Amino acid sequence: MNSLRVMAALLTYPSKELQGAADELKAALKSETFVGPKTLSGLNQLIDYVAETDLMELEESYVLFFDRTRSLSLNLFEHVYGDSRNRGEAMVELQKTYDAHGLMLDSGELPDFLPAFLEFLSMLAPEAAREELGRPLHVITVLAERLEKRKSPYAIVLRALEEFAAARPNQKELAVLQGQIDDDPDDFEAIDKIWNESPVEFGSGGSCSKLSDVLSALEAEQIGKGNLAEIKEKRS
Repeated sequence: MNSLRVMAALLTYPSKELQGAADELKAALKSETFVGPKTLSGLNQLIDYVAETDLMELEESYVLFFDRTRSLSLNLFEHVYGDSRNRGEAMVELQKTYDAHGLMLDSGELPDFLPAFLEFLSMLAPEAAREELGRPLHVITVLAERLEKRKSPYAIVLRALEEFAAARPNQKELAVLQGQIDDDPDDFEAIDKIWNESPVEFGSGGSCSKLSDVLSALEAEQIGKGNLAEIKEKRS
């Protein structure tokens, strides 16, 4: 599903390429029954925000949320396994799954990075994607809650994934995550405590393909609709 590729793109590090693809992203969401009208409107507002905000401001905001704040990490297994050996084993198994479906990650990209996982899900049939998305749904839900607490515009992406999933988060596993420290990136003492705490282990089960690959796939969808010239003009 191209809508899952849009979700992956919105959760990647901001770039001019992403900003210039607003119309393509909106068209992909509109073409599929991914989420309801209210959530779709929220996603379109996020796309506009990304397109219209100064790139440096976007980059700083992204780093503050997802790179500097461990409790908002987009690496799914970090919330489940911490830095334990189990995380490495889980990532090896996830990478094998990606390999079986022909998904190639860039060098240095971790398979548990949420955009990579969404890129994988986009290769599956919708019902299979919904089922697989249900596995880490407790992580996605707690990320949505933490982003909303910070009034982050990115929260709508996580809520959209919740809506799309064919399950509800496991309440026991969700409660464990909700009980963890939600770090403030400006509180260095709290950050040190979080990085040194013991990993949490429970439940069962990734950067994605280059943004250019995602946008190229979305662009290909428009070629058959006679919009290629218009798209190239907007991207140039």
